[in-house]
Amino acid sequence: MTRGSFVILRSMRVRVRLRRWFVGSVVLGSVLCGCNRESAPSPEALAQAAAQAAANASTLRPADERLAALYDHSCRACHANAQANAPLSGDRAAWLSRLKKGKPELLRNVLTGFNGMPPGGQCFTCTTADFEALIAFMSNEDRP
Repeated sequence: MTRGSFVILRSMRVRVRLRRWFVGSVVLGSVLCGCNRESAPSPEALAQAAAQAAANASTLRPADERLAALYDHSCRACHANAQANAPLSGDRAAWLSRLKKGKPELLRNVLTGFNGMPPGGQCFTCTTADFEALIAFMSNEDRP
């Protein structure tokens, strides 16, 4: 075997290996992209879930009477009304993205106002502890 034919043979082997690696990567990537995918819920299922969340939100009330009075006076108007575009009380899924930001950020949004919510949620007698308790109640924070 001459030196030239050895170089050609070697470069062909490299090409074959690269081609195998590339095909293997594409196949593996395709398999991994398809893993753990859930189908999107139907519009009817989303509408039904929203209606259920709204029905639940309109009946929820904190057990503590003082907190319940604050909730009724300042929070209920928006957080029990689906048309207000606020996360509904008791709708854990709607609160998850907000809770992921962390309690300090969530509390800051309450105090300074955020999107359509006015500063303090129009609760002029609420303390920081009250806001934290109201957030925990509305977000079902104690539920996993």
